[in-house]
Amino acid sequence: MKKLFITLVVVMIGVTSAYSQGHLKLGVNAGIPVGDASDYSFQLGGDLAYMFNAIPILDIGPMVGYSHFFGDDDFDDMQFLPAAVAGRLNFPGITVGLDLGYAVGLNDGNDGGFYYRPQLGFRVLGLGLIASYQGISMDPGNISSVNLGVEFGL
Repeated sequence: MKKLFITLVVVMIGVTSAYSQGHLKLGVNAGIPVGDASDYSFQLGGDLAYMFNAIPILDIGPMVGYSHFFGDDDFDDMQFLPAAVAGRLNFPGITVGLDLGYAVGLNDGNDGGFYYRPQLGFRVLGLGLIASYQGISMDPGNISSVNLGVEFGL
């Protein structure tokens, strides 16, 4: 699993070098765990994406992030390092996006799983205000959250 993650990071660095017309986006978010994640009190996360313009309304690129689910009293916290392909459809004032990839589990006994994050964003004063649903399909079950966040262009 660690070899896969290292390979993904190397590929992302290569893509970053190959597309010099791209731009970086940094995001932070907080969320409420839902579904199988009800044993967790809240979620905090952040991500960094290198996006390039594929066609006039579509940005696409690699994304890496960090997601921390804070456990209730009887449960340990869970941490993930998602690596994904990020896509954004840009309309005037609104962005619709989807991140798909793999979330590497960082704590003991956490093998990670398939990562997905659909999102809707609104551009206000040069910032992106993002509402998203984050899910990680693991064996067994899923861990997911409903999030609100802010995205900055770098």
